Amino acid sequence: MAIRNVVVEGDEILRKKCREVGPVTDRIRLTLEDMLETMREAHGVGIAGPQVGVMRRMFVAEPEPGRVYYMIDPVILEQSGSQTDDEGCLSVPGMIGTVERPDYIKIEATDIEGNRQVYEFRDFDARVMCHESDHLDGVLFTDKATNIRDAAEEYYDDYEDEE
Repeated sequence: MAIRNVVVEGDEILRKKCREVGPVTDRIRLTLEDMLETMREAHGVGIAGPQVGVMRRMFVAEPEPGRVYYMIDPVILEQSGSQTDDEGCLSVPGMIGTVERPDYIKIEATDIEGNRQVYEFRDFDARVMCHESDHLDGVLFTDKATNIRDAAEEYYDDYEDEE
């Protein structure tokens, strides 16, 4: 496995729609494992193909440590409810913004073993899956966010409030 470079905002690759993956090959599995390692190294909870320069419809998500999802050719089948919270992105370093997302989603995707699965997610997990799925269509969280701001300033403002 290897750490890959994370593509950052301004690179046109992040604005393109990805192609389907199709059959899961050893090369796809290796790429997904590299993505997981890269995401963890960067302290993220999800990473999509275009964020490492791979224009294929796949992402890795780990909404909590040790609970990893490999999503290949994902399709959101259902969504409902609404939740609003702050998000950041490995491809938009240092920035956060407030984004409204569905509170529930049902998603169908191929797993790393090549099996088609249906998953249901709520709350933070649903947010992560929607955020990563957006990347596959060239959409960044900043396209949907309000109150986009510097994450470091937010941290220091919170810190000062505690003193």
